[in-house]
Amino acid sequence: MQSKSEAEIKSQVNKFLEYINQDLPEGMELEYEGFYSRGFFVTKKRYALIEDDKIVAKGLELVRRDWAPIAKETQQNILMAILKDGSPAKAREIIKKVMKSIKDGKIKMDDLVIHTQITKNLSDYKQIGPHVIAAQKSIQRGRKIERGSIVRYVIVKGKSPISQRAEPIEDAADMTYDPDYYIDNQVLPAVSRIMNGLGYSTEEIAELGQKHKQSSLDAFF
Repeated sequence: MQSKSEAEIKSQVNKFLEYINQDLPEGMELEYEGFYSRGFFVTKKRYALIEDDKIVAKGLELVRRDWAPIAKETQQNILMAILKDGSPAKAREIIKKVMKSIKDGKIKMDDLVIHTQITKNLSDYKQIGPHVIAAQKSIQRGRKIERGSIVRYVIVKGKSPISQRAEPIEDAADMTYDPDYYIDNQVLPAVSRIMNGLGYSTEEIAELGQKHKQSSLDAFF
């Protein structure tokens, strides 16, 4: 049920739209999109809004396919903590818990899968990224991969470069994921995108994942 203030605001918005639209050229019309109680803007093209306990986002990792579910879900959860609960402290605890779970090897492989589309012939790639390596391995193992295919892979432990450790998810059941990769290259960038906007450095956020160390973020809450 709408609150009185929300109903009043919507009524005022409708009156404003009627006033503006009557003078706009034919074919142009302003529309009411929604009532958002809180919003978070990284840039004008990257933002998150909350409406009826649902996050509406644009340009952030949680709406992009090429990020692991663990990164997207963590970003969404900290946005809920900030936009719904108004609690950066709760966001901090979410980050801390997720990074600990990753380090302890408790994250399911399905939550670590990265989806990337092959946009050209593999031989045409000049920069050989993880998705290309994973595609090549899939082909070697009898799978058909071509332009337009979606490659699903995880980064596993090892001493070789990250790209070389990209394994198709179909072959990774008995392998161990690389926790440092998922913290440093997936979760940390996704949560830093939000927390940096609140004045916290990436270094301070990274400290949350360090055992037996007092985080300097504690000073903010």
